[in-house]
Amino acid sequence: MRTWLLWALSGLMMVGTLQADYPIQPVPFSKVKLTGGSLAIRQATNRVVTMPFALQQLETTGRLKNFDLAAEVMRRRAAGETTFQIRPPTEFPFDDSDVFKAIEGASYCLALERDPALERQLEEMIRRIAAAQEPDGYLYTWRTMHPDTPAHEWIGRQRWEKDPELSHELYNLGHLFEAGVAHYEATGSRALLEICLRSAELLWRDFHDGEPKIAPGHQGIEMGLAKLYRVTGDRRWLTLARFFLECRGQSGRAYSQDHEPVVNQSRAVGHAVRANYLYSGMADVAALLGDRAYWEAVVRIWDDVVGTKLHLTGGCGARASGEAYGEAYELPHRCYNETCAAVAFLFWSHRMFLMTGEGRYMDAFERTLYNGALSGVSLSGDRFFYPNPLEADGTYARSPWFGCACCPPNILRLVASLGGYFYAVRGEELFVNLYGASRATAFVNGVPVEIEQQTDYPWSGRVRMSVRPERPVTFALQLRLPGWARGQPLPSNLYYYEDPRPAGWQVTVNGQPVSAPFTQGYLRLRREWRIGDEVGLELSMPVRRVLGHPRIAATRGQVALERGPTVYAFEGVDHEGRVFDIVLPANARVEPRFRSELLSGVTVLEITGAQRAVRAASGERTTVPARLMAIPYATWANRGPTPMTVWMAQDPAVARPAPRSTAASRARISASFARPGMSLEPVRDQLYPSDYPDGQARQFDFWPHKGTTEWIQYEFEKPMRVASVVVAWFDDTGVGECRLPESWKVLYRSADGQWQPVRTLSEYIVRKAEPVRVRFEPVTTDALRLELKLQRGFSAGLYEWEVE
Repeated sequence: MRTWLLWALSGLMMVGTLQADYPIQPVPFSKVKLTGGSLAIRQATNRVVTMPFALQQLETTGRLKNFDLAAEVMRRRAAGETTFQIRPPTEFPFDDSDVFKAIEGASYCLALERDPALERQLEEMIRRIAAAQEPDGYLYTWRTMHPDTPAHEWIGRQRWEKDPELSHELYNLGHLFEAGVAHYEATGSRALLEICLRSAELLWRDFHDGEPKIAPGHQGIEMGLAKLYRVTGDRRWLTLARFFLECRGQSGRAYSQDHEPVVNQSRAVGHAVRANYLYSGMADVAALLGDRAYWEAVVRIWDDVVGTKLHLTGGCGARASGEAYGEAYELPHRCYNETCAAVAFLFWSHRMFLMTGEGRYMDAFERTLYNGALSGVSLSGDRFFYPNPLEADGTYARSPWFGCACCPPNILRLVASLGGYFYAVRGEELFVNLYGASRATAFVNGVPVEIEQQTDYPWSGRVRMSVRPERPVTFALQLRLPGWARGQPLPSNLYYYEDPRPAGWQVTVNGQPVSAPFTQGYLRLRREWRIGDEVGLELSMPVRRVLGHPRIAATRGQVALERGPTVYAFEGVDHEGRVFDIVLPANARVEPRFRSELLSGVTVLEITGAQRAVRAASGERTTVPARLMAIPYATWANRGPTPMTVWMAQDPAVARPAPRSTAASRARISASFARPGMSLEPVRDQLYPSDYPDGQARQFDFWPHKGTTEWIQYEFEKPMRVASVVVAWFDDTGVGECRLPESWKVLYRSADGQWQPVRTLSEYIVRKAEPVRVRFEPVTTDALRLELKLQRGFSAGLYEWEVE
């Protein structure tokens, strides 16, 4: 193995001269100023609110204290103390990474706007980090606090021992390296960079001979090492990045993409954040080494995601179980879609563009940015989403922070560096990838060129660009023509417009219409550019009705709305607390209108000719006329918890009307246990799996309780006569830990307050999803209870419980 790494290092020196990096280079975010519009507002809020809020959370939640305690342990041990215990104040061994990501984001803020007070604050944080680094470069506070006995089950007795599983030692270092490079480039200080280099030297000593052969359990080290290589020119770091990638394929674990060698992988599997970080690292190594096999693999996998696994909002990682990618077309509305997965997908897609110059990668980037990523932070900048579902029942709300707080600092660093995704250069080409009011300076064909955009995108498709080269210069200005304008939501057939005709567009130069050749997703304007040249781009923005691929079970019979890059959602706060009863027939009239006073200024969709499904007293469905309003998906849950949906029924048969008044719906409902955020209401919403296109009805379950006896009960307004119940049991075999109960029974509360079993007239049947009816001798009671015996090692739940 030692000979392999020596060969790789020498080969890297030869190959590196052929392909130094991505053939397209982004204009650095520090050379791009967002001057107005929605992204500029988001970035300003990020700097003024999110960044100081995140730094304060590092302190108040104990994440920075971990470094202080690690330093204290080293001091006390150096003084000869051996019998003392220090308990980490936080929950997870990867909490160090939150500190590093926040420093990275704060450094990006510094690069955009000098702030001496922030510089001093970061210097003090870096001093505390340095104090926690062991003399040989090892930096992992949880082990340093407990050098003899691991403080967490995820940590092995030896360094790196459990990294292929859950220790996150290398993951933390990946974020450290990214932070060190960001801080150095923003301030010129090498304080954090030197910490990084000491840790990198340790990695080289421990792994340069090819042993132990470790596939990091959570990727991220690969991108960090690539950045460290770029800033130092030390090829050992790139060699290590490739080494960690080459180690994959040993354990068979798809969760961490260790199921097969990376060059053989063709499908996105496992934990979505891990996956997208891995694919980004593979793209870096492919670019820096000119490795065709790596590149072909990431192209295959990206096509798999965009072709079968990306939600309409650009979110990815549908399964809550394992925070993972599901199977092809497994795209439920009540999905997981972690914010970090969306951020990582942006990193990955941007790298794909830098390698190819193909606009399709930035089309997907734009969709995720404006929808599935920015939804992760509130408009106020201090409340966050971890999952980003496309449907919510009104109990889900943004949080100020999390025990596992990876998402807030990830959003911080993304939004701070947004300008770096707007423009890019390749020789005599200047790419305009994102539209938004901005001003940037790029070097094109050896000449400094200032480009300025004036636009209210994404609310308006009118873009005006001023091109100001330092001297006349010939180059091609490449304007991305978004897929949505060409009649294609994504560069795949995963979703399609009901009316697929392209929207209109027009390009002008100095006020005169021009014909711009279209290639690889871009309108190409090649000419000699002079100071004062003006370019206009007009993109029509019709409201689009979007349909899903026939194999997406969740979207059958349903429709969503888009305008430009914006996906829209309906919130209960605008519709009397209900949204799942909305019916949007083809003849509904939809008009966009800008509302400056709403949600920091957004274009809403006002809809007439829509319907709402209702239940008649008989239980039959009918409809009533409705006027509706949709808001941009990324802005939902900024007015308090409320039901929300992106997909609406096209026909009343697919809608979910509000429940009719019944004894169960009026009763007080309670249970022996309900975890935080788990609502009891689904059991009496009068909806069964058959009422959902994909069969995924809402449920109540007792997880994580397993093997126990649990109960759920109705307490009625007054005593009533009951003679049967109808129950539909929940079972998530294959994705979770809920199974059918081992047994169950019905109890009633007697006049003396005691719970008594009913005398059944039919069998207690246990079967998945399909409703079962149990009849019993009539009783008059003020309360009814279901008592469940859970299978050993498993939990249980139910979709519905009706009382007759």
